[in-house]
Amino acid sequence: MRHTTSVLHSPVSPPGREPVGGRARTFNECHWEAPMSAEANKALVRKFYEEVFNRRNLALADELVTPDGINHATPPGVPSVGPSGIRFVVSMLTEGFPDHHHAIEDLFAEGDKVAMRCTFSGTHTGSILGLPPTGRAFRQQQMHILRVEGGKLAEHWAVRDDLALMQQLGALQPPAVQPS
Repeated sequence: MRHTTSVLHSPVSPPGREPVGGRARTFNECHWEAPMSAEANKALVRKFYEEVFNRRNLALADELVTPDGINHATPPGVPSVGPSGIRFVVSMLTEGFPDHHHAIEDLFAEGDKVAMRCTFSGTHTGSILGLPPTGRAFRQQQMHILRVEGGKLAEHWAVRDDLALMQQLGALQPPAVQPS
C-alpha cells in the first residue's frame, strides 16, 4: 500500500482572513492535496513576479493567486484581496512607474512559505498615490514572504524602505545632518 502525505484545508478561517462569501467552507468543500515541494513553491513565486509584475500579464493572476488571497503589504485604501487586488496593485505601479521591474536576488522556501529578496527599480513618469511624476529613477531593496496554498499564492507580506524611495523620487528631503 502506498501512502501519500496530505493536508486537509480547515473550514475555519484564520483571524483577519474572512472566507469568500462570508462563510466557512463545509466539510464537503474541503479537499485533500499533497503539499507542494520547496522547489515548486519557489518556481511559483518566480513565475508570479516575472510574469505578473515584470511582464504585466495580469490575466495570470487568476491562475497564481487564491480567490481570497490577501496582500498584507498594500497601502491603506488599496485593494488587497485576491487576483483583482493584485491586478490593481500592478496597474497602479505601472501607471506611476511604467518601466518598473523586480529583479529577484534570492529565493528561500520552507514548508508553505517562500522568502524573496529583490531589487525593485523604475522611473517615476506617472502619478502614483497622489504623487505627481518627478521623472526620477529609483532602486529599492525589498523582502517578501509569500504563503502557498493549493498551488496558489494565499498570503503576502513585504518589508520595504518606502521613506528612502520617497527621498529618491524627490518627494521628501533627507534629514539634515546635525554637527556633533
